Amino acid sequence: MSAQVDGGALVPRLRAMMEKRPDWYRSILTRLASRLDGAALPGVLAAGDTMPDFVLPDAADDLVQSASLRARGPLVVCFVRGGWCPFCAATLTAMDAILPRVEAAGGSLLALTPDTLGYGAEIQSRLGLRFKVLSDVDCGVALRFGAAYRVPAEYRDALLSFGIDLHSRHGDGPGLLPMPATFVCDRAGIIRFAFASGDITERAEPVVVSKLVEALSAAWV
Repeated sequence: MSAQVDGGALVPRLRAMMEKRPDWYRSILTRLASRLDGAALPGVLAAGDTMPDFVLPDAADDLVQSASLRARGPLVVCFVRGGWCPFCAATLTAMDAILPRVEAAGGSLLALTPDTLGYGAEIQSRLGLRFKVLSDVDCGVALRFGAAYRVPAEYRDALLSFGIDLHSRHGDGPGLLPMPATFVCDRAGIIRFAFASGDITERAEPVVVSKLVEALSAAWV
């Protein structure tokens, strides 16, 4: 689900990364994407919907209120699977590159992950991110956006084979992950851009996001 235009460089990079993965792993992800595109995507919030407000802890365990941020200008909310996901790491780095443009337009950028606080702090430090990574434990906020799904057993086992234990990263949770999803809302809390996909190589292009934030800010003046 997307309102994107061509011209970004993130998705081609992610697709090139996926080509280097084993065939068996790519097959699992293809089946997962097909399942999510058919069953989950129709329930994701869309442009014109009201963005749910939330309060979540950041890497320093300080609470961040989405309503306070969007009251100052456009708010970008980016759901990522966690620091263990190289596709998410590449996405976060690309989003960090547009942060100066977003902030110059009066906007804010947040990333939400189901990883617990220690892991969120690790990825923020490792990637040198200048925006906050919030811990959305049990995908509670992702569920409100319609962007969470239960991880199928074959994918959970595939991740375990790579040494990625979602249970240890998330705690005793319901076994959920967020789909790659990005939302931009205006000061009134109305979603003006919504992107989600069951394919982990499909992401909102940062250049599209930054241009929209700038346009929203200009229209509000």
